[in-house]
Amino acid sequence: MPFISPEAGHLTVLNLFKTDSRDRVDTLVDEMKKIVDVAAYPGWISSTVHRGRQNPGTANFIQWRGMDDLESRYNDSEFKHHTVPVFREITTYVRLMQTEVALSQRHPEYGEVTEVSPERDDYTVIEILGVKPKQQGTLVDTLGAAHEWLVDVPGYRSQSIMRGIRSRNLDGGEGTLATVGTDQDFVVVYSQWDGKVFYDSFRNQPEAQWIRARDAYQEKRYALTTGVDWNGYRAVHTRSAEQPVAEAAAA
Repeated sequence: MPFISPEAGHLTVLNLFKTDSRDRVDTLVDEMKKIVDVAAYPGWISSTVHRGRQNPGTANFIQWRGMDDLESRYNDSEFKHHTVPVFREITTYVRLMQTEVALSQRHPEYGEVTEVSPERDDYTVIEILGVKPKQQGTLVDTLGAAHEWLVDVPGYRSQSIMRGIRSRNLDGGEGTLATVGTDQDFVVVYSQWDGKVFYDSFRNQPEAQWIRARDAYQEKRYALTTGVDWNGYRAVHTRSAEQPVAEAAAA
């Protein structure tokens, strides 16, 4: 199963898709599963499909060896002439985000590594925070420090912070991608919870009931972010590349 770890050094790609109906989410998930089940791209490590629960949409959490491998995939004829047209037809919004994992933290009950798997019952929240590139590092540090008080929040399981590198969408024309915004102008927060009810309780808690640490955190976060987009998900499908024989023998 995929794991989130800054030490691994993977390029982590979060592909977000939105649509206008729950029925189209079924189509999105089916199309993503088809791609994941036959993936054999050089440098591809894993893909985990997430189904949107708060709003209609999906997310694909993908790990790559590096940027060159991802660019080769984007330049592939099959991607340009089949994958892009299919998703243009069934989505209302697409954002393909290249990131690197800055940190991954868990409640002490959940061990030493963050696992991404449909075999778990996590309620997963993915937040995309806009930020001025020069303030990205400060925002990452601010988000990471929240773990100190999040561990006392009922239902909290883990929080992983990813530095945004570059965003794209499908609007480049003739199967090519278009750049969205500027480099390093976003941060991704991938968090796991015991269930939707726990996250909703945390998110909707009145400000008057916030502890001092959360109040200070929210104030600094608001000052650093230029926009927020989020959705709740459940991981529904995953697949990883087979471990190379040489690596398996050395393990």
